Amino acid sequence: MKRKRRGSDEFNVSFLDVICCGFGAIVLLLMITKTGLPFALEQSEIQLDGKVADLRKQLFEIRGETQVLNRQLNAKQEQLDIEKKRLAILKSRYQQIQQQYELVAQAANTDGQLKGRLELALQELTDEMRRLQQQNSSAQNSLVGGIPVDSEYIIFIIDTSGSMFGYAWPRVLEEIIATLNIYPKVKGIQVMNDMGKYMFSSYAGDWIPDTAARRKIITQRLRTWNPYSNSSPVEGIEQAIRRYYDRDKKISLYVFGDDFSGGSIRRVVKTVKRLNAADRQGNRLVRIHAVGFPVMLDRRLSNGTSGLRYAALMRELAIENGGTFVGLNSYR
Repeated sequence: MKRKRRGSDEFNVSFLDVICCGFGAIVLLLMITKTGLPFALEQSEIQLDGKVADLRKQLFEIRGETQVLNRQLNAKQEQLDIEKKRLAILKSRYQQIQQQYELVAQAANTDGQLKGRLELALQELTDEMRRLQQQNSSAQNSLVGGIPVDSEYIIFIIDTSGSMFGYAWPRVLEEIIATLNIYPKVKGIQVMNDMGKYMFSSYAGDWIPDTAARRKIITQRLRTWNPYSNSSPVEGIEQAIRRYYDRDKKISLYVFGDDFSGGSIRRVVKTVKRLNAADRQGNRLVRIHAVGFPVMLDRRLSNGTSGLRYAALMRELAIENGGTFVGLNSYR
């Protein structure tokens, strides 16, 4: 009788156990492996592509603004060169006639008629030089940084958000004082923040009288004036036009800000166009000027595009409403 081989069966069972455990471990490793990694990489790539496209768009906008400003600068420089040449020609003619006058006067003191003619010619040239100098002075006084200053009433719309008050406020004070200085006398002043909050509630809806004492009080109050702001100039602009629009008054709005966190720029431009109706010549009765402080363009403070959106909005509003947008190189 043959004996059964128990050792071989036991070996086969143990081998199957090992194999099953190995496959089970592999299945378990596959189950606990992070399956979301490819999706995260794909989303990261999409976000990076969006940022690159956004930066490229910003670069094109900045290049376009640079070209426009360069063209304006070249035109102003050419006009200045022409006026300088005219003035130099007149000065040269003046010196020549003055020399001729002195020679003739010395040689013919008794010839009163000739002397009178020379004096008349000298006077005419002197008057012409004086007129030209007055024109140059008038042109300089009527434009400051390309901004017309022919209005009788001025309204300041000031962004009092944290970025402006915390980083650009000393420069804001300087620019507002400079703006007041180019208006020696106006019929009324008003100061509001970008939310439409009045600096002086007692003058809400009215005009602050333009006196030296009132101007001093405005600048002193502005040093610590910090009402709530949503970082959007739209509310203040619309409220100012609704309240102060008058066909019998020349009014200028001066908007000081650094960003626009609102919605559609086109919608804002259309709304302001409707509120600020034009006269028979097509001129908007309320000029809108703006000064841009590049706080939000400082990458140390912001990575967004709200600074560029503010510049785009205010540039469109200035063009549509007879004003000028000035972008500062520094907010300090």
